[in-house]
Amino acid sequence: MKVSDIMTAEPICISDQATAKDAHLLMQSRSVRHLPVISEESGDLVGILTHKKMISTVVHMLTHYGSGALDRKERKTLVKEIMESEFQKLALDEPLVVVVDYFINNKLGCLPVVDEHHKIKGIVTSSDFVKLCATLLKSQ
Repeated sequence: MKVSDIMTAEPICISDQATAKDAHLLMQSRSVRHLPVISEESGDLVGILTHKKMISTVVHMLTHYGSGALDRKERKTLVKEIMESEFQKLALDEPLVVVVDYFINNKLGCLPVVDEHHKIKGIVTSSDFVKLCATLLKSQ
């Protein structure tokens, strides 16, 4: 099996020029924990914003500026300032046996899937592996 067999195609993405507030609302309204970040200029994948990173950002803002300033700080902070810009990418034909080891060894929650032009094609999450495991177990 390969990445394209279990990935979520056409994942919900966000622009690098969006605000932390935009990301917060998008994650909440669409019930997602990972947002691939796309360059507004080129359309290339430039980062990943995780729910974990959003929580740490909000806690930092609360601690340093107080609850009264949280909304204002979220609206002034760009996604490109808080996203992870160093991350592993997967190809569509990457073997799952390699990917699962990467998840286990690096304790990751997601890996973006890109084509040869760095355009986002999908995302593989730890939940995708759990779903695969359930399918395999039920087929026995």
